[in-house]
Amino acid sequence: MEGGRIRQWLNLLVCALLSLMAEASYVPITYLQNAVAKGAVCLDGSPPGYHFDRGSGTGINNWLVAFEGGGWCNNVTTCLSRKTNHLGSSKQMAKQIAFSGIMSNRPMFNPDFYNWNRIKVRYCDGSSFTGDVEAVNPVTKLHFRGARIFAAVMEDLLAKGMKNARNAIISGCSAGGLTAVLHCDRFKALLPREARVKCVSDAGYFINARDVTGAYHIQQYFSQVVATHGSARNLPQSCTSRLTPKLCFFPQYLVSHITTPIFFVNAAYDSWQIKNILAPGVADPEGHWHSCKLDINNCSPDQLDLMQGFRTEFLRALTVLGNSSYKGMFIDSCYAHCQTEMQETWLRNDSPELEKTTIAKAVADWFYERRTFHQIDCPYPCNPTCHNRVLEPQDNHQGV
Repeated sequence: MEGGRIRQWLNLLVCALLSLMAEASYVPITYLQNAVAKGAVCLDGSPPGYHFDRGSGTGINNWLVAFEGGGWCNNVTTCLSRKTNHLGSSKQMAKQIAFSGIMSNRPMFNPDFYNWNRIKVRYCDGSSFTGDVEAVNPVTKLHFRGARIFAAVMEDLLAKGMKNARNAIISGCSAGGLTAVLHCDRFKALLPREARVKCVSDAGYFINARDVTGAYHIQQYFSQVVATHGSARNLPQSCTSRLTPKLCFFPQYLVSHITTPIFFVNAAYDSWQIKNILAPGVADPEGHWHSCKLDINNCSPDQLDLMQGFRTEFLRALTVLGNSSYKGMFIDSCYAHCQTEMQETWLRNDSPELEKTTIAKAVADWFYERRTFHQIDCPYPCNPTCHNRVLEPQDNHQGV
């Protein structure tokens, strides 16, 4: 009996894996070797890389450039730790990765963008592509050159046809979603004036909020990131001319000055922000939040109250977007982080919905100006379509 149950479970697992493989295509990596001479390199000095799936048919002049996420490094120690993995070295990057969700090449899974030129830019600088320090420490040999990587990738893609773009999107998830915010207007300025160019930030709306002890831990952390990478000169001038650079890493202080249309996909209970902004390890030394951060179903009533308070802060930080049709939002009440590049949350028969609309349809309708979309979900746990994350124990040891 027990053996039969195990076989049944294994069969289900294999079917699930085969289903995921069928929904995704695998795209090889391209290394930008010529970027090295320009100093546009990963933390360890290796060349940057991206994965490029060329468009076809009606999408031949349409471009989607998505930036990979992966947090940040805020000092020499944390940046050194990245030199040995894909977040700091292209030598450690997978030679091919799966494209799914908004990156999928299948019309049934991505009806509006499947035949576009789709590029996934790998993340190996630790600064959301904002760093630029000329000097290289002779001991650590760390290179802080994220802004140069951004420029080198753009130059390469423009030469490969993006200069003729009719439609274009800069997007990304998490730290990549922040990249899409910080470089939104810069991306638009590179492309033909007559092109339709917009920005999509997935799980990139990080807010300047207090942790459970009342401290602004995330503000201090971002201040260290900006200082370590020399990011100030590459943050939007519309923000740094008014505020200290550390605040210009938070979208809430700069989005009102972004002139390019931008759409935000975010969970009001973003699992990364709950784990690292509301209840970071330094604010919870005894681990009272450990189980809750892994699975929202484990949270106590008091913890849920604090999370509802975080949602209130998050929604308050969104008010600067206003009601302009240029700015759209899909803010669900899921315990999630990054939803556009996962097929199950982008577009499937059980994907999250707001007003009976999937993320895929909301983003596409807004991009093609079929309709505006400014939807904010009711509070947790009201949305039965949510795919709430269940994290592994080791995930509590990652982050800020």
